[in-house]
Amino acid sequence: MSKILMPAAILLPIVGSFLVPLIKWKRRTVMLVYMEALICATSVLVWSLLFNRPGEAFRIVYFTGNLALELKLDGLSMVFAGMLSTLWPLAALYSFEYMKQEEREKQFFMFYIITYGVTLGISFAGNLLTMYCFYELLTLVTVPLVMHTLTKQAVLASRKYLYYSLGGAAFAFIGLIFVIVYGSTTNFVYGGVLDIAKIGDRTGVLLLIYVLAFCGFGVKAALFPFHSWLPDAGVAPTPVTALLHAVAVVKSGAFAIMRLTYYSFGTDFLRGTWAQNVVMGLTIVTIVYGCSKAVKETHLKRRLAYSTSSNLSYILFGVTVMTPMGLTGALTHMVFHALMKICAFFCVGAMMQKAGCRYVYEIDGLGRKMPRVSACFAVSALGLMGVPLTAGFISKWNLASAAVFTENRLAYIGVGALLVSALLTAIYMFGMVIRLFTPREQVDSAKPDEPGACMRIPLYLFAVGILFLGLYSAPVVGFLSDVAAGVR
Repeated sequence: MSKILMPAAILLPIVGSFLVPLIKWKRRTVMLVYMEALICATSVLVWSLLFNRPGEAFRIVYFTGNLALELKLDGLSMVFAGMLSTLWPLAALYSFEYMKQEEREKQFFMFYIITYGVTLGISFAGNLLTMYCFYELLTLVTVPLVMHTLTKQAVLASRKYLYYSLGGAAFAFIGLIFVIVYGSTTNFVYGGVLDIAKIGDRTGVLLLIYVLAFCGFGVKAALFPFHSWLPDAGVAPTPVTALLHAVAVVKSGAFAIMRLTYYSFGTDFLRGTWAQNVVMGLTIVTIVYGCSKAVKETHLKRRLAYSTSSNLSYILFGVTVMTPMGLTGALTHMVFHALMKICAFFCVGAMMQKAGCRYVYEIDGLGRKMPRVSACFAVSALGLMGVPLTAGFISKWNLASAAVFTENRLAYIGVGALLVSALLTAIYMFGMVIRLFTPREQVDSAKPDEPGACMRIPLYLFAVGILFLGLYSAPVVGFLSDVAAGVR
């Protein structure tokens, strides 16, 4: 019976969200309580699944042959679903205060909550076809969030996001077709599902298809040169950009590439080939390019967006190492980066809303006026830099270790890229911290207020989490290592 909870966890936020714009709420507080309860109830369902994982798949619909829409919870699903269900209630709490002065609030929260259910669908997908369907649906439900303000910039950004995402999905669809034709099943099986007898002399073609599908899913993961939609999407409200850059959309792209590499094509088929070198090369270029653009960028959100593009390729680099150690590093950074980046985005959102800051040069001395937000931002910055005793150090150490122990020489260049990225990250992130706590020559008389409890509490929890995981990450990394080895 526990397998019934998988579709229930997906449908609960989707169905429940439609009541938000339909009901005439007498007080905004009642609506907020309803939405938080809806999101928390979904997270409770998810965690009950994680602690009592069903052994059987839940079949939604059967088509023909090996084509069916199925939900199944394995180790990789547990990692992604656990991350989503932990961060989403806190992200929603933050958004309640942030969106108070915004127009079309009900419509915003409807799509915001629907996105939770759809992203869980990606996580729970039992095969490549199911994941692809939810992956496409994620694009459709997040476009209204990007264009929420309906400004010219927002409309153009949402259009660009849509075109890039649909184009990437088309290449990913090619990969799906070839897995159907040359695989024994579309189900996710650790080690891959390709049938060597069917492949014959078409190895080169399948390697090319893998590269195309990798790039297709890599669009959402902001892989160079398909990354430019991400900085432009920063025109959306901060709760949206935090989801795009830290939790839902970009991590769905990375998650899909993990599935494609380790559970569909298989690393035994890919390791040591030119395809591995091509995709690894793309991730190395993106790591350095994203950091370089972040150093030059002066807009707060766009700087963090380029940082996201670089850090997402940390994850993809770990995937392309194509060893259990590489996947462990990728999973560690996927989880830890989500925590660090959502904290950074929410801090910047508070600065933008409460102090009117939009650019880096405008935050000088803001730490004296908003000390709590600035302190949380400093913790997230240290984590993203990979300073010891923070979560970022653990994940970057795991990635570098995996690259050193691999036999691929290109991975050594990747280690160099990680070191260059660490230096550039220190420049663009710690430079902001210094500005925050450097007093201006002329201090403004107007003092911005610190955000309210709904915005501050998530920031405190994120900052504590970054430090806690930096000091006591062994249980988490141990679990992720088991997942990466196919034990879970």
